[in-house]
Amino acid sequence: MSKVVVYPGTFDPITFGHIDLIKKSLKLFDKVIVALSDGNNKNYLFSADERKEIVSNALFTDLKIDESKIEIVVFSSLTTDLCKKYNSNIILRGLRAVSDFEYEFQLAGMNRKLNNNIETIFLMSDVENQIISSRFVKEIARLNGDIEKFTTKSTIKSLKKKYE
Repeated sequence: MSKVVVYPGTFDPITFGHIDLIKKSLKLFDKVIVALSDGNNKNYLFSADERKEIVSNALFTDLKIDESKIEIVVFSSLTTDLCKKYNSNIILRGLRAVSDFEYEFQLAGMNRKLNNNIETIFLMSDVENQIISSRFVKEIARLNGDIEKFTTKSTIKSLKKKYE
């Protein structure tokens, strides 16, 4: 039986921090479901379809990562329901700083209450990627700053186009 991990997030847009976690999870799991949240409580810069295309271009075109082990999906359900759909009992979450831990700890606890068969694992990106957040990348891009160290070429192109 193959081990599948669900990596949920907004990925608005995807950053090298996200990509770092995806690469690390590929070493640990047979399949990674990159799950783009399309919840109504967020103001996204990019639509779900745009984000899916941006993530796909970043992973498969820019970085040439093997497509056979990654599936990119959009979801608006509970993450635990998404896990059930993909026969996964593992949720991947990233931690950048201590400040992330309290929220992520609560989220993991709630997911565990919803389905006690699901475990949440936390990975940290490499040190050079820990400060990167989608919010900061969008702000720097909006102000015409250089975001080359934070995300892929195709993602930069999408951000520039959005802010034209």
